[in-house]
Amino acid sequence: MAGNTELGMKKIEWARRHMPVLSRIRERFAKERPFEGIVFSVTLHVTKETANLVEALRDGGAEIYLTPANPLSTDNDVAEALKNKGVNVRAWRGMAHEEYLGAIDWAHSHSPSIIIDDGADSIVRAHEKNIFSKFKVYGALEETTTGVIRIRALEKEGKLKIPVFFINEAQSKKLFDNRYGTGQSGIDGVIRATSILFAGKRVVVCGYGLVGRGVASRARGLGASVIVTETSPIRALEAIMDGFTVMPILEAAKIGDVFITATGNIKAIPYEAILLMKDGAILANVGHFDVEIDVATLYKEAKSVVEIKPFVEEVLLPNDKKIYLLAKGRVVNLVLAEGHPPDVMDMSFSNQALVSEYLVKHRDLKIGIYNVPEEIDMMVASMKLDTMGVKIDELSEEQRRYLSSWNI
Repeated sequence: MAGNTELGMKKIEWARRHMPVLSRIRERFAKERPFEGIVFSVTLHVTKETANLVEALRDGGAEIYLTPANPLSTDNDVAEALKNKGVNVRAWRGMAHEEYLGAIDWAHSHSPSIIIDDGADSIVRAHEKNIFSKFKVYGALEETTTGVIRIRALEKEGKLKIPVFFINEAQSKKLFDNRYGTGQSGIDGVIRATSILFAGKRVVVCGYGLVGRGVASRARGLGASVIVTETSPIRALEAIMDGFTVMPILEAAKIGDVFITATGNIKAIPYEAILLMKDGAILANVGHFDVEIDVATLYKEAKSVVEIKPFVEEVLLPNDKKIYLLAKGRVVNLVLAEGHPPDVMDMSFSNQALVSEYLVKHRDLKIGIYNVPEEIDMMVASMKLDTMGVKIDELSEEQRRYLSSWNI
């Protein structure tokens, strides 16, 4: 379905107003043109926030080929607006799996020097197709936790062929995007889809990493009683000491009203847990892929599946209970809401922009995994504070000497 170009333009402008750090970087890029002659393959959720990153890179001289990071996450209005601005885009909401992978191959066919990715589908595809034998790729940037996990596995097996920067591991990204961004937008997706009142509900959050913490804290803030499920003893202890109840998923399944997965792993909610749920339970996922809820078995065993509104499915179980699956188990904050607020994506995409510039300047890095340089991480945080009108103290020379001395 074609989007509305004019509406897309307005959405992009709205996001820009709330992304002041990226706007400053974009202004500098427009003057210095650090990406002149550089081709980017960009596989990100095609949202109004992503559009601002793409425009910043393009103003810096880059040639962009944009594809989605999820078949259901594209904002068609934004995609049409970017096309109208002359950006190369192959993305629409509801892509078939073959179309989704074909779009990534299309982007790779233009010999990109830099790959920007969210979830590692583009990076993995590049390795599967071995595009590196055809042209020089300076490196790649990975946006999210799920992608980091996949690339670490690629490196562990000795199959990584390019330098990859983990944008997700920047402090100015993961402490804010993952926790506050997903925490708010995940709950937003559930509320937009269902209109339920969170106050008084038992909300089960599967996973207590930064994303799970954000979801749990926001659910509690709305008055919900929050239960956490975990496989890590350390994270389970953290959840308990943060005031949440912790129990196995098969126990939580019996009493939960709303279930939200945030683990990055398969079958965080297995089918046997779904069978134990109360009639009317709601299932949602904020992880990158549609594997955290055992959707495949659920669809296979269901007596019926009825879409009662877009991406809200009433599933009749063999035991005659009904549960409600949101977004087909895909990332609920992007399928049923608008993704993270632009205020927090300002930092994430500023890291993307500045690390892209760093990669162009250091285009002969050795194969391997790299963290965002600390100076970039701190620069993004400092710029964000500055745009908020917040000032902080600086260490005096005496304090610096004290912190670097053993003889105190």
